[in-house]
Amino acid sequence: MKLKKFIVTILLFTLILYVNIKETKAISFAQNNTYEGIDVSNWQGVIDYSEVKDAGIEIVYIKSSQGSNIKDAYFDLNYENAKANGLNVGFYHFLTATNTIEAEQEARFFASVISGKTPDCKLVMDYETFGGANIEEINQIAQVFLETTKRLTNKDVIVYSDLSNAQNTFSKEIAENYDLWLAYYGNREELLDVRTNWNSFIGLQYTDRGRVPGINGYVDRDLYTEEIFLDDRTAIPETENNNNEINTETVYYTVRRGDTLFGIANRYNTTINEIASLNNIENPNLIYPGQVLRILTNSTIPGEEQRQTGSITYTVKRGDTLSEIANRYDVSVMHIVEINEIQNPNLIYPGEKLRITDSDSSGGNSNIGNCQYITHIVRSGESLWSISRRYGTTVRKLVEDNGLENPSLIYPGEILKI
Repeated sequence: MKLKKFIVTILLFTLILYVNIKETKAISFAQNNTYEGIDVSNWQGVIDYSEVKDAGIEIVYIKSSQGSNIKDAYFDLNYENAKANGLNVGFYHFLTATNTIEAEQEARFFASVISGKTPDCKLVMDYETFGGANIEEINQIAQVFLETTKRLTNKDVIVYSDLSNAQNTFSKEIAENYDLWLAYYGNREELLDVRTNWNSFIGLQYTDRGRVPGINGYVDRDLYTEEIFLDDRTAIPETENNNNEINTETVYYTVRRGDTLFGIANRYNTTINEIASLNNIENPNLIYPGQVLRILTNSTIPGEEQRQTGSITYTVKRGDTLSEIANRYDVSVMHIVEINEIQNPNLIYPGEKLRITDSDSSGGNSNIGNCQYITHIVRSGESLWSISRRYGTTVRKLVEDNGLENPSLIYPGEILKI
């Protein structure tokens, strides 16, 4: 009798252990073999992809679009140069929809932006700002975007997500039908104790502070498995875009002492009249330090200057002198000479690209004279994580620059320095 009870006890213990092991889903790479990769957007500015390839990078994910009318300024250039250097490319769209109708519109816009291009890797939905939507609404929006994108492009689509949303937001149905590209910057061994609706991921973004030759400033670093590649690598079908108002992006600029609307308009490749109109400025000659201006920047590559991660570069024009350029950006001639290693300050030539600032910051902070920031007005549903991803910076830097005591507590209308 005792032996029988002992056997029953052992069997029950084994069953309980089996159930617990089965329920504890470790999330890990789908395969052991991985490919080195990066993901880029306008924040990296002009990239030397020959150097990127020589550094061992094999896959480049390129931001193509955001919302229903924002095409990334450097999308075409990134695509052409990455392809020309034999790199595998993929495209991602930053989803901002607040309902399923907008989700379908954004999918159509995404498809129209990338139409005619030939990706090597699966398309990506980057959905991380939810605008106050509940879990059910989030998954409905995601489902519509994913299904519509796949139907319009005839390409497989995957989900980019941080660990928190992979655990708590995206549904089992989405996890069963769409692969995961996970953003996780911690110890990978800790993922063995993590439960999500996904059992594996085919991409891992493991840092947002990577350094790669050919790229000025920080860049996201990634590892991808074989499953990231498309079986069908034909061109994306042509898709009509019903929204004609594209190619603009909104930034917020805080006026500094000595600024003029003319200088600000030149810096952002726009016009004085447009800035004045957007900000209800009656007298374009009257702006004041600390004033926050909304600016729509044209998504074409600026001809005179290019905003890059942590830096600004200037393309020399005929007749320019270092003194004039230094005065324009409120820096010293010696500063430009030193960071560009110029041997003869009197000898610069048209077309030469000069770094005006050189910063280790990964955000939009540019050191021109005194520290200059762009600003962001917090919207409902945003988090420091989503804001940091949008501007290519880190949560820690946002906390430090804005003196935030509680990183989890930000509120709509709050102005953050980026």
